[in-house]
Amino acid sequence: MKRKVFLKALGTGLLASTSLAPLAHTLISGGKTMSTLPKATLTLETRWDKTFPQDPEVVHEKVTYVNRFGITLAADLYRPKASPATPLPAIAVSGPFGAVKEQSSGLYAQTLARAGYVTLAFDPSYTGESGGLPRDMASPDINTEDFLAWVDFLTQLKGVDENRIGILGICGFGGIALAAAAVDPRIKATVASTMYDMTRVMQNGYDDVANTPEARDAIRQHIASLRTQWAKTGELPVGGRNLPEQLKGDEPEFIQRYFAYYRTPRGFHPRSVNSNGGWSPIMPTSFINEPLLAMIGEIKAPVMIVHGEKAHSRYFGETAYRALKGDNKSLVIVPNADHTDLYDNLEKIPFDKIRDFFKTNLV
Repeated sequence: MKRKVFLKALGTGLLASTSLAPLAHTLISGGKTMSTLPKATLTLETRWDKTFPQDPEVVHEKVTYVNRFGITLAADLYRPKASPATPLPAIAVSGPFGAVKEQSSGLYAQTLARAGYVTLAFDPSYTGESGGLPRDMASPDINTEDFLAWVDFLTQLKGVDENRIGILGICGFGGIALAAAAVDPRIKATVASTMYDMTRVMQNGYDDVANTPEARDAIRQHIASLRTQWAKTGELPVGGRNLPEQLKGDEPEFIQRYFAYYRTPRGFHPRSVNSNGGWSPIMPTSFINEPLLAMIGEIKAPVMIVHGEKAHSRYFGETAYRALKGDNKSLVIVPNADHTDLYDNLEKIPFDKIRDFFKTNLV
């Protein structure tokens, strides 16, 4: 088929597919239509096992939903105890990268629920209580879909106004939240707190110090050898720890701050990748090959980026902010705050500004 004919046919197909928007959840396979994807049975903890105290003014329950890759996701759903009869705005929350919903994202979700929102904090695919094999994997595409799947869930949840849905991402899921907002106009407002661009850091290293073809090729060669090993032996290679068992004292300051959160009673959780182990060593494969934030300049809905003044990751948020267009974007720099202060420090997380942002824009 000639190129012009192919492109014309492709364009026709895309135009035709837009008329099928109401069937977005439908899977077409072998000429058969399935209205829903099968949901796996997950083992969900029934006791309160969060790293923060339960708020008696907030109602909590566990929920599950299947994303378009067929992975069953788990989330904690929070509602204000005194819910009005009218539908409420809703916010889906996730992050940090390598954390679980019982850590920072749950704290954000419960705090915003107390302020009058229906919220949920979810475990991304392959981590926490969510499904997906092999474990301890991540993907810019699949993790973006995780946000979109929970937007799907919220659009049909009783008590939620489907036209007032926002998202909030923390750390690496701040960048992923921006990617989700870029692709899904149902998301009416987005907050990225203490964000990373995970594709940039995996491609270039911190502060872009390894931004060379040679450095990236070394990563590719290493991952390729691990995949060959896996194919030949059937044994999935085990990666190193994200954080050490104990600090030696000469680690970079940001590693020490991560340790102070994930490896101590302050933020430790037995299901957290960062608290207990490390990512699969083949996890970076797609991250080193994709520009996660390529389309964020086309986000029309309001965006707030929040960063600590002293955060090692601040440059990710400032770069993303410069890429955003329009006059409904804001950058909040929290004085004297570092990266992990915005995980759980209630004196540093600007919840007043975050609440005002969602109140203004989820209308």
